[in-house]
Amino acid sequence: MTALLHLSHVTKVYRQGGMLGRRLITAVKDVSFEVGAEPEILSIVGESGSGKSTIAAMILGQTTPTEGRLEFSGKTVSIHSRSERKAFMKEVQPVLQNPFEAFNPLKRVDRYLFETARNLPGPGKRIDRKEAERMADAALVHVGLTLEEVKGRFPHELSGGQLQRVAIARALIPQPRLLVADEPVSMVDASLRMAIVNLFGRLKNELGLSIIYITHDLATAYYVSDNIIIMRKGEIVERGQARPVLDNPQHPYSRALKEAVLAADFAPAL
Repeated sequence: MTALLHLSHVTKVYRQGGMLGRRLITAVKDVSFEVGAEPEILSIVGESGSGKSTIAAMILGQTTPTEGRLEFSGKTVSIHSRSERKAFMKEVQPVLQNPFEAFNPLKRVDRYLFETARNLPGPGKRIDRKEAERMADAALVHVGLTLEEVKGRFPHELSGGQLQRVAIARALIPQPRLLVADEPVSMVDASLRMAIVNLFGRLKNELGLSIIYITHDLATAYYVSDNIIIMRKGEIVERGQARPVLDNPQHPYSRALKEAVLAADFAPAL
């Protein structure tokens, strides 16, 4: 079966500075991996500057690789028009780090959900208000909320955890096959992080959804991931099934990351 997502020898180089002081920065170097046809959660783990967010941007079509090939469902990711982006975003949806930055503080959150639903049809098709509300409510139920709970409310009237759930619900409305979640719990209160992580596991199982979970947090990656990639300075240093890799890391950088986490975070209860 064709892999859902395939990266082959992908490199991303940025140019920084003016004409006289220009220099090249290699954010990602010769990275290859895939998300298979069956639903899975793949974690990409690394510290700031490891290249993991650049990989997310390339997967989402926000920037193009300098070298290499990136394919979704067997086709090269190449977005040159509004219609191409719309078609692609029905299949691949982002979940951002800070839910408070994803929503205009002066705009009611339900309007984002309704607009997402209405933007789905192709030319000549239309979704009315009642159907948009039904789609929004169905997506919210998947994340443990209802439309009644959020209807008419502004972002500041919801907690960080609730707002992140609304952001995830919005991403679910197009019924994508892949979520790209870039540090989705780093701005959420510590007491709620595992609830969001558990939600990703349920979405994989209930909706057959694959998720790329980008994080610096080894403990949540250990808990939720099927497979894991560990990155350092733009390169993959270790990969494999999450539990074996993190129980017995082989690369010195992987071992150092694990040693920086309290042993309790890797207790068997996880």
